[in-house]
Amino acid sequence: MISKLHGGLIFNGDEEKLSPSKEETKTMEEEKVSKDDLNARFCPRTSDLSLDERYNLCASVGEEIVKEEGLRELLKKKDNFICYDGFEPSGRMHIAQGLLKAINVNKITKAGGIFVFWVADWFAMLNMKMGGDLEKIRDLGRYFIEIWKASGMNLENVKFLWCSDEINKRADEYWAMVMDISTRFTLNRIKKCTQIMGRDDEYELSASQIFYPCMQATDIFFLKADVCQLGTDQRKVNMLAVEYAEKAGLEKPVIISHPMLMGLKKGQAKMSKSDPDSAIFMEDTAKDVKRKIKKAFCDPGDVETNPILNYYEHILFALKDSWTLHRPEEWGGDITYNSYAELKQDYADLKINPEDIKENLTDFLNELLEPVRKHFIDNEYARNLLEKVKEYRK
Repeated sequence: MISKLHGGLIFNGDEEKLSPSKEETKTMEEEKVSKDDLNARFCPRTSDLSLDERYNLCASVGEEIVKEEGLRELLKKKDNFICYDGFEPSGRMHIAQGLLKAINVNKITKAGGIFVFWVADWFAMLNMKMGGDLEKIRDLGRYFIEIWKASGMNLENVKFLWCSDEINKRADEYWAMVMDISTRFTLNRIKKCTQIMGRDDEYELSASQIFYPCMQATDIFFLKADVCQLGTDQRKVNMLAVEYAEKAGLEKPVIISHPMLMGLKKGQAKMSKSDPDSAIFMEDTAKDVKRKIKKAFCDPGDVETNPILNYYEHILFALKDSWTLHRPEEWGGDITYNSYAELKQDYADLKINPEDIKENLTDFLNELLEPVRKHFIDNEYARNLLEKVKEYRK
């Protein structure tokens, strides 16, 4: 059985222990972080797992896999493969971008993936984040990276690339493909992808934002990505890339789309950055987390639209093979679950109540977030960066 992992922290059954990688001998507090050296720990490793284990790890990330048969063939062919995700530095980072992303990256890298984060500074500028100020956008990108460093993400197989720098190095190649993609699809087809920017109303789009989907599709081929690993909300542009590969006679990427974490309010299919009580943010205090979880929608017996159970499924049971739910003796005492399915069934049968699962989830999330809080207090560079980012938000 494959142990569940969260960076250096490995969860296997009820056992918890710190297990730093061979190369990672310094604590986060001792490491001197440079804003210009995003890849100080990059030292790619191959996987020592079997083909089936590698496949199962990668497949466990995805709610949907496009070209699933291609994933197994890719793993047969390559000990190391390129996995791509682009992120637009903007606003605050919630646990879907932080904890869930770290979990997924660690699975992919354990399977031999080299995970390339495309720090999409130009995309954020096109999308008018931070008023289009590129230096502020870059500070936000550095802030995101600091969070991932403190979240236990395996950085040996992770590379961060500034999109503006990389595009300028090979501008002719990049913009030629952007133009080629733009000529092979209708305007209506491109506009269907604009939800990737959080833009639903086409009349609010600037002309620059029409370039956005063409550029994002180009990124996949520009980075020679074998796998695209983004959320299901990015499916349309990923399919645009698959369609382009067919038209242009290129190798199609494997698409592994992870599920979106629900927002904390009733009927919210995903967390919202614009609604502070919709999401748990990576810099939230322990009191913030407790308050938000306590207020969260969690109807008794509801296992379909319940964000609390959603976090158990995609965060807690992604890290642990078993979990002991602690509760007072007068409520029936502790219960140990060996799978999310067992917990879900008991909740559906009203054998456990909202208070049970809310209190236990609060403790678990705070345990995972505490190293991030500590990093932004103890690490001078990270602390100063957070202060700058807070000023920008004002």
